[in-house]
Amino acid sequence: MTDMSLMEALRVQRSIRSFSSRPVPEEALRAVLRAATWAPSAGNRQPWRFVVVRDPAAKRQIGLWYDDSSRATYGNRPGAAGSQPTFSDSPVIILVCIDAVSTNPGPRSDFYRGASIFPAMQNLMLAATALGLGTRPTTMHRHHETDIKRLLGIPDSVDVAAIVPLGYPGDGEHFGGKKRKPLSEVAFDGAWSKPLSR
Repeated sequence: MTDMSLMEALRVQRSIRSFSSRPVPEEALRAVLRAATWAPSAGNRQPWRFVVVRDPAAKRQIGLWYDDSSRATYGNRPGAAGSQPTFSDSPVIILVCIDAVSTNPGPRSDFYRGASIFPAMQNLMLAATALGLGTRPTTMHRHHETDIKRLLGIPDSVDVAAIVPLGYPGDGEHFGGKKRKPLSEVAFDGAWSKPLSR
């Protein structure tokens, strides 16, 4: 496996929406999962859990639930179900889960739990980019989370925070090329009224 520098992976990372049929090597899969476990977490509780799904029937069913959730959220407008490939098109999907028992309960628990799981997901996606693998994060599964947990035997105490398809980019897909707002529009120097100069 070859990989790029961290700064280059940060620069070119983007959501990949279609994948080739080329299998993901086991070594690469383990590398991206290992990178995910290097993320920081509140109190070093490491609440992340990852379910790797390669079975075509399971991916197809999760894709159907994803499409249903998308329709429930967006209706028939562009970007809704049917306009993009489903999970069955990617060689692997990874369910990024959080063990609720490992996190602190409280009035802002959802905020703190997200702070402990999404850095791990970003590590996973950056490592994938560095190895030439595409990803795209989604939380659109939430309407069918109970069904997904039942299908895969995920305990009730574990939440499925996101689903990340993983695979080599398909035809027409590539890394980089997405325009980003300049720092002067999103960063401020000492006060909101003073944009950070270029």
